[in-house]
Amino acid sequence: MGLTAHVLAIDAGNSKTDVAVIGADGTVLGTGRGGGFQPPIVGTGPAVDALAAAVRPALAQAGVDGVDHVSACLANADLPVEERELAQALEGRGWGATVEVRNDTFAILRAGVDEPRGVAVVCGAGINCVGMRPDGATARFPAIGRISGDWGGGSGLAEEALWFAARAEDGRGEPTELARNLPGHFGLDSMYALIEALHLGHIPYARRHELTPVLFSTGAAGDPVARGLVDRLGEEVVAMASVALGRLGLLEEEAPVVLGGSVLAARHPALDERIAALLAVRAPKAVVRVVSAPPVLGAALLGLDHTGAAPEAQTVLRAQYA
Repeated sequence: MGLTAHVLAIDAGNSKTDVAVIGADGTVLGTGRGGGFQPPIVGTGPAVDALAAAVRPALAQAGVDGVDHVSACLANADLPVEERELAQALEGRGWGATVEVRNDTFAILRAGVDEPRGVAVVCGAGINCVGMRPDGATARFPAIGRISGDWGGGSGLAEEALWFAARAEDGRGEPTELARNLPGHFGLDSMYALIEALHLGHIPYARRHELTPVLFSTGAAGDPVARGLVDRLGEEVVAMASVALGRLGLLEEEAPVVLGGSVLAARHPALDERIAALLAVRAPKAVVRVVSAPPVLGAALLGLDHTGAAPEAQTVLRAQYA
């Protein structure tokens, strides 16, 4: 085996990792899949070891032991300093002659645009926004939670719904059907029972994300509290997108705004309508797209951008992920 492949693309999220080895003509030569990438929990070394478990079979399938360039889009690489540290860790593995690490939101953006130009807002468990221009300029937010000014994401929405429902049941807050629908999702008859079950671990913490669709369905049925939370999420999405467009100088020209992540990809009508209405005011030339392509495609396209691959290679690559 030798250094013959062009790009090693890595998309590593909190729950899974996808890897692809891409030839110079855009052909996918090998793929791999692994678990989540969580260096804040397990440490950088073990987290990169987990990447290696997905990288090794992809390289073997491609029949190479290294590539020209590694394009890694990684969850938890929220700050440039974290990207640099992770790039050094990947360089130590010897997978490629050059390495570039980006936050995984860049993969979703690049997967949804025809050139590296535009803005993406991703709302899954959390919320994040990035933007880029072909000249290399980027816009981004720290996106590490409330301390960096974030609001929203599936986990945050579930917490907000629980807060309003608890106060509705005990009389501190206004009435809302969330007080009935949230515990009902788990077969319970009251918010008190749900609070107890969550606090004592009878319902695992990870299952809280199941409450986000309940929030949206309650809002769609006309509940004003639930609808207010949906509307606020739309405001957050548009605030991030319009600020990023402004930083890149793209507010005055037609530019894509790519929406991704489980919450936005679900295409909740009320949320879609809210985002469209607010963008029409704050960024009227924005063109909204919902990305459905896998993020590893975006990581691979960023790799081809870096290596100066021919446009035909990108066409070939996209066709394999259609």
